Parts: sequence; C-alpha cells; structure tokens
Amino acid sequence: MKIHEYQGKEILRNFGVPVPRGIPAFTVQEAVEAAQKLGGPVWVVKAQIHAGGRGKGGGVKLARSVDEVRKLAGEILGMQLTTHQTGPEGQKVRRLLIEDGADIKKEYYVSAVTDRESQKVAFMASSEGGMDIEEVAHATPEKIIKVFVDPLAGMTDGDATELANGIGVPAGSTAAAVDVLKKLYKIYMDTDASLVEINPLILEGGGGIKALDAKFNFDSNALFRHPEIVALRDLDEEDPAEIEASKFDLAYISLGGNIGCLVNGAGLAMATMDTIKLFGAEPANFLDVGGGATPEKVTEAFKIMLKNPKVKAILVNIFGGIMKCDTIATGIITACKAVNLQVPLVVRMKGTNEEQGKKMLAESGLPIISADTMADAAQKVVAAVKQA
Repeated sequence: MKIHEYQGKEILRNFGVPVPRGIPAFTVQEAVEAAQKLGGPVWVVKAQIHAGGRGKGGGVKLARSVDEVRKLAGEILGMQLTTHQTGPEGQKVRRLLIEDGADIKKEYYVSAVTDRESQKVAFMASSEGGMDIEEVAHATPEKIIKVFVDPLAGMTDGDATELANGIGVPAGSTAAAVDVLKKLYKIYMDTDASLVEINPLILEGGGGIKALDAKFNFDSNALFRHPEIVALRDLDEEDPAEIEASKFDLAYISLGGNIGCLVNGAGLAMATMDTIKLFGAEPANFLDVGGGATPEKVTEAFKIMLKNPKVKAILVNIFGGIMKCDTIATGIITACKAVNLQVPLVVRMKGTNEEQGKKMLAESGLPIISADTMADAAQKVVAAVKQA
C-alpha cells in the first residue's frame, strides 16, 4: 500500500523528523487559503499522486505570490500527470500540497528497504539527491552508500554516522543527520513499512537537515496492525481491477499484454508469465488465486480478467497441491458459463485429482484447449491469440 507525500510527511513529523510546513488542498480555493495561512513569501505547489518524477512531468512548481499559487493550482489540479512511473497514460491529479519554500544548500538521497538475503534493513544513501536514483545507480554507482542494519541491534550511532559521512554531510550537521537517520529507521520498523524513501533530504543554509519529500510503501500483510495507515488509502490512485480483486482475496496486478493468466501460487504465476514471454507474447496480468480458491473465487477471477478489453486469450496453469484440480475444474466450468466466455481458453493442470479435473473439463462441452506442460500451454495460448 502506498500513500501520498503529504501523508508521509505527517508521519515523519509525528516521529520528530523535520519537514517543511505544508497544507494539502483539494481545490484551487483551498490552495489559495493554504498559501495565505502559510504566509509565504515563496510557496511550492506540488501534485499529489502515487508516483515519482512529478517535477519533471510539470507537477511541482514554485510560486512567488498568492495569485501565482492560484494560477498554478488551477493548472495542476485535474491534469493528467505523466512520469516515468505512471506509464504513458499518466495519472489524474486530484490533490495538491502547498508548502513553504526551502533554503536548499545541498540535496541528498536516503531510503530504507528490507534486504532478504542478509535479513537486515538496507539503508541506501547518496550525495546525488533530487535525481532519479536509478540514473545514479547506472551512471555513478560508487555514489550510493549502503549500510545494513541488524534488526536485533537497531540502527546505531555508528551506522548513521557511516551513512552521513559517506554522502558528505558537513561535520557541523552530522549530529542532525544521525538523528534523522535513526528516526527514519524507527519509522520503518514501527509502521511495518516496506519502503521509506526521502528524495531529497536537504542540508539547509543554516546547517539543518530536513526531509523535502517522502515516499512510503507499507507491507499489506501487516496493515491489520495499523488502522491509522489503512485510513490513508486513496482508491483513486489504484487500479479498479486490483481493488476489485482484493475484495475476493485475489492477488492481481494489471500488465500490458493480451493473455490473461490465472495461476495458483506466486512463483508459478511468475514462471507462467516468463514462459508466455519466452514464446513471443505478453501477459495481461499477474493473478494468483491462492491455495484455497473456491469455484466462486475462480469465477470472480475470470470476470476481473475479462474486464480488460486487451485480453484475447486466457491461460489457466494449476498445480494441485492444497488446491485440488477438480475444484479448479468446477470453477472454470462455472466461470465460463457465467461470463459467456468468448476468448480462447488453455488449461494446464497437474497434481491432486488431476485426471478427475481433466475429465470434467473434457465432458463440459466447452471449447477448452488442454495442455500437459507449461511450454505446451504457453505455445497453445500464443497460437490461439495469433489465430484470433
């Protein structure tokens, strides 16, 4: 789950991390009132969408008068903001953050993620803040400093000092940087975040350290512990199909291809998508129905996939372990009849009650294409799309 910058900054503020004064606005009038309340003389008008690169896309502008705030708010609100993270379709701007201008002497980058290999929290920092970190990693990887924090010990002064020194924080501001970094670690752990990214973290003219941006992702499996974070969810920023899938406990992610995929198990789903690509086509979605799918759940999965007009064929790839193949077969038959399936359907089943499931499909009278291996299934579904 993601949240907006202004929401992330409120979390930072609650944990004692310095951030600029700012007020969210949903209308031009609210933006003007926010600017008047902040008092100026310089304001930043910032589009609030769940994507980075907003500045390059024209979603972050500097205003030097209230009238200019009004003008910029009118231009940005409602615009279809396109960045490298939104894709070519962009994202509609429905919220703004009106913020004090900042006294920027130097920009840094800092983020925290969980490193599965070391089972530690990886803090990454760079002296090249304000830029796309992917670009820095590609062009000058030596400018990215990494420190791995052991959760049993927590972030020590030594860890934080290593990061601060590594990115060139001046000696007079090291203590402030250490304080901020340790608080970021506490935020990461206490909120069950999966990503905390501050880009840029700035050195002010007076030597202070301040977070000028805030990007948070949270572990969805831990949200039951954080109703206050769940309350920050903005459904306008999410794919309607993914929202619908979550209601039925389906793990669904929209992609750009034309072959719908229904699989049980995340690893098998990834392998299925790779196999489709291997044979020259593109998956339309990632869809894991899980180990306990019911016929009703499978039916809903079909409905969600077929709402995508790009889908020209469906591949069902099931390994019957906990999930029995005859149960999936019942779901497939029910779903095909419920949605009046009009696109080719390829089914590959292996595992518990495999023969029974295959027999049910064969006797259903439905035009289902059977496959024995993943490669066979992928080739058949790709061929079906080409013939369609």
